[in-house]
Amino acid sequence: MSTEKKANSEKPTKEVTEKDLEQFAAQCSNIFKQIGRDVIGQKEVVEYTVIAMIAGGNVLLEGVPGVGKTRLVRSLGRVFDLPFSRIQFTPDLMPADVTGTNIIVKGEDGNSKFSFQPGPIFSNIILADEINRATPKTQSALLEAMQEHKVTVMGVSRKLDEPFFVLATQNPIEQDGTYPLPEAQMDRFMFKLLVTYPEKEELRSIVEMTQVTMDEVAEAACNAEELLAMRETAKNIPIASDVIDYAMDLVIATQPESATATATTKKYIRNGASPRAAQAIVSAAKVRALINGRYNVSFGDINALACPVLRHRIKLTFEAVTDNVTSDDIIMSIIKELKGPDNAAPKTDDENGGKKPKHGLFGGKK
Repeated sequence: MSTEKKANSEKPTKEVTEKDLEQFAAQCSNIFKQIGRDVIGQKEVVEYTVIAMIAGGNVLLEGVPGVGKTRLVRSLGRVFDLPFSRIQFTPDLMPADVTGTNIIVKGEDGNSKFSFQPGPIFSNIILADEINRATPKTQSALLEAMQEHKVTVMGVSRKLDEPFFVLATQNPIEQDGTYPLPEAQMDRFMFKLLVTYPEKEELRSIVEMTQVTMDEVAEAACNAEELLAMRETAKNIPIASDVIDYAMDLVIATQPESATATATTKKYIRNGASPRAAQAIVSAAKVRALINGRYNVSFGDINALACPVLRHRIKLTFEAVTDNVTSDDIIMSIIKELKGPDNAAPKTDDENGGKKPKHGLFGGKK
């Protein structure tokens, strides 16, 4: 490919206007406001889940029971005004219970024929509750849907409606009767988010809110067409060459056999992140830039998204386990080791990596 063709291929397909940015900002503000009516605290989890939904990715929520994972997903269904299906994964769940199956029905002429009965996967938002409780055979029923947004039953492929999201939950503590997700399925999640215990004041607010009603009260803030338009806007946000190079270096640095592998990588990582990680971190960084009021992606966006994008895509060595080193510890160490030749840390959102808008929408010059 010539230099001219390469440059043209990197240009946005559609110019993002100030009106697009204003509409994006207004939508996001209302989305977070409505989710906040149902979900107390967990600001980072809420922000990253919304980022993934706008970017078109799937999310794995990991946390102990009772911290609001299911409530968050139900609230998202209300806020985005999208059809919502919940699949409770259990050891006896079969693939046909997820995808649907052909059944024999009698037609008006009295003859029997096969008719496809769609399963709960045919919705826009799928809550895969306790996904690691199903057998690998049933877990695999989600692979095609998560990646290609279609379902194949008895040789016939059927497209799923857009937008389509899988938000799965799993309990990291209870391991009896569970089946760990295979690497191929983990890789299909854009983010793995850790849902933690609430602080004391947050816990008090949760108790007071649920004394009034246990139901979600959030109102619709965005429909399917608006969400797809937001996704298109985010895709066309520019990203500087040095920023995308840094993102690629970060992903490649997780691979112990690569030339740029850091000392931490070689010591603690057995298998590094896949190309999907690079795709995910760039797509999500564009959405995060818009949410934070910037026209283009910064180094800070890449660093902020590194843990949720990479923590489930790297496989640790036995030495990491014995040293009690977590995936997040390793990722943060790699970021520190990836300093530039001047030994300076990567620039943050407020430095040269992210340009502030010229109008007054996000606090720039009016």
